[in-house]
Amino acid sequence: MRPRRRTTLLAASLVLALGAGPLAAPAFAAPTPSAPVCSTAPSNKALCEAVGGLPDESTTAALVRLGGTGGSWQGSSGVRDLVSGRAADPDARFRAGSTTKVVTAAAVLRLAAQGEVDLDASVERYLPGLLGPEFKKPVTVRNLLNHTSGIQPGDSWGDTFEEQYAHRYDTLTPRRVVKSAVARGPAFAAGDEQQYLNINYTILGMLIERVTGRSYASEAARLVLRPAGMRHTYFPGTDPRVRGPHHRGYQAVPQPDGTTRLVDVTEWNVADRWAAGDMISTTADLERLVTALFSGRIVPEPQLREMFTVPATVEGAAHSAGLTRWEHEGTVYWLKSGARPGCSTAIAATEDLGLTLVYSLSDTDAKDTTANPVAERIREAALKS
Repeated sequence: MRPRRRTTLLAASLVLALGAGPLAAPAFAAPTPSAPVCSTAPSNKALCEAVGGLPDESTTAALVRLGGTGGSWQGSSGVRDLVSGRAADPDARFRAGSTTKVVTAAAVLRLAAQGEVDLDASVERYLPGLLGPEFKKPVTVRNLLNHTSGIQPGDSWGDTFEEQYAHRYDTLTPRRVVKSAVARGPAFAAGDEQQYLNINYTILGMLIERVTGRSYASEAARLVLRPAGMRHTYFPGTDPRVRGPHHRGYQAVPQPDGTTRLVDVTEWNVADRWAAGDMISTTADLERLVTALFSGRIVPEPQLREMFTVPATVEGAAHSAGLTRWEHEGTVYWLKSGARPGCSTAIAATEDLGLTLVYSLSDTDAKDTTANPVAERIREAALKS
């Protein structure tokens, strides 16, 4: 999607596009912001204030969970949808986007711990014939995990929101995406650089299926979701709906007359994201995931080290197996964000679980390259807790 600067909206000019798409939609007044629903932990007043005032121009709902040695806290704010104005549901499901990669990485690392996958082995050992002769240097499983494979992006439904929205009910298969990516040849020799791309984890999904003989979704559930207690998380496949309680998601689309239209993007077939980003989850389940992972209950040592190790030989590398390293005021945090139209999500924690943070926002420009202001407020408040 082409990067677009976050649009400033006026509450009085919010317009919804319902069902028919970006054209000829009825207008609705924006719901009046209500007070957030927060737990009573007095030390997290700042977090409660951080999610106040929703819906606003950037975010229609926010769900937050904070944990760690300082205690637990959760809060929600905003609305489930702009038509009814019903209060946000703290247990709502949402598209978790690229936080799916944490599950995929954990599944591969569990298979490695069981001796079924060698991280130093070439991908060709498990997927013979996948990479052509242009890939002169072998691409290892570890290269896929830490985004140093050099494999380029594959086909997509387009670069703009409008192009992608037009195909929201169509299916772009992971295998077509991989085939087109491989046909482009390598962007660099494996291990020489780091480039964060979905294609690495799409191929890991194929590898999981080839090694186990079962579907990616069933193996992700067996190896990760069930052991972590993630009872409300699933993989939708080609189903464009979100099952169970969920919020509506909207994309802000600037109009020629200077107004902004909010297009309902809740229903969307994300099959092409597959093992890289099609998971549907809840904040409680994502909190269970990071807690179980970091405590060693899903992936044992030494394989767990892969999640806390960035490639030492690649200058500027920040990505490990499934996570991203971020240092703030001398403390290292391991995090993963995810974004799909209408929703942005993040999980973060210190390695010792002294602090854990999960949030999901009904973001009106989730794919924007500038930070969502509500997300910034959440992070600032959480780090002060």
